[in-house]
Amino acid sequence: MTKKILITGGAGYIGSMLVTELVYKGNEVTVLDKLNYSINSLSHLFSFKNFNLIIGDVSDFKLMKKIVKNKEIIIPLAGLVGAPLCDKFPKLAKRVNYDSILHLIKILKKRQKIIFPNTNSGYGIGKKNKFCNEESPLNPISLYGVLKKNAESEVLKFGNCVVFRLATVFGFSYRMRTDLMVNNFIYSALKSKKLNIFEPHFRRNYIHVKDVVNAFIFAIENFKNMRGNVYNLGLSTANLTKLQLAKEIKKNIKELKIYTNYKKSDPDKRDYFVSNRKIEKLGFRAKFSLQGGIVELIKVFRLGFDKKIKNNY
Repeated sequence: MTKKILITGGAGYIGSMLVTELVYKGNEVTVLDKLNYSINSLSHLFSFKNFNLIIGDVSDFKLMKKIVKNKEIIIPLAGLVGAPLCDKFPKLAKRVNYDSILHLIKILKKRQKIIFPNTNSGYGIGKKNKFCNEESPLNPISLYGVLKKNAESEVLKFGNCVVFRLATVFGFSYRMRTDLMVNNFIYSALKSKKLNIFEPHFRRNYIHVKDVVNAFIFAIENFKNMRGNVYNLGLSTANLTKLQLAKEIKKNIKELKIYTNYKKSDPDKRDYFVSNRKIEKLGFRAKFSLQGGIVELIKVFRLGFDKKIKNNY
């Protein structure tokens, strides 16, 4: 059955890929986006009758109240994404990343469904020899992480929801970014043939943007079984340190020189490995490999696609 879906921030890195798949599957998809970063990321959908783009802001509460009325599913992707951007514009970050979620919950009827994207950066600094699971305490170390944690809490109180805590996303998107770690390492490796890595032991979990899209579709199709729960969403074979990630990239860029600097501090102190077993037990497993994504991104950047990219920060 097709659904009536509203996606805020639908022209963004994840959104443009998710909207495309949902439209192709015949769903009635409405996107609300300010188009700050790309005016072309959804242009391939303009001929589809089941696609509607509204240029606007989630902080326009009057507009939001008008457009959510007949929607079955709301996916609030709009936000200031990443710690640097939130630190630069803290008041705007609160209004978009938290206040808009509070307002959304107030205007929704209980039958309407939310699929909410959080970040697993909320785990902050994990224990040395232990994976973070959904029961692990959230200890965000940035304003971005705090706002997403607080918004998640409000969404869970609403109840008719599914929450994903996303690993660091990589891969090609219609609205491309080079400020995400995998994408950035590959972009830098191709441009300068070297990587300077600070605190190379810091750990992350990663996931391809196509797997994020597939997980959202999985949640739509299995909402009843997933309702009211939080799920880590990452590629379980891609729990890697920064140095391990660099070595994976070097397999495809042989001339790459990797330099580690143990004296300089990385301003991003996140350090954790993440367990994705909870969602895997339900039948969803990320399938796009890290190596496949590296090869994909090398092709993209060698074609000069980076010249069209406007990053978040």
